[in-house]
Amino acid sequence: MKLKVDQQADALYLTLSEAPANRSEEVSPGIIVDYDEQDRVVGIEMLSLSKRAPQADIRRLLFESVPEVV
Repeated sequence: MKLKVDQQADALYLTLSEAPANRSEEVSPGIIVDYDEQDRVVGIEMLSLSKRAPQADIRRLLFESVPEVV
């Protein structure tokens, strides 16, 4: 999994798989989901990042994992 913030494009892209995208769908204004040939999600793009999260510090990201419940 890879997270890329492009300040020039004012966009965030979350890569979930290295498989190439076969098609894209705008699921909400400015939110694009990329799918592979088997219709699995391979990436998610968020446009207009500075308007959606004006207080976000893109230099500081926090990754959290929820503990597995057994």
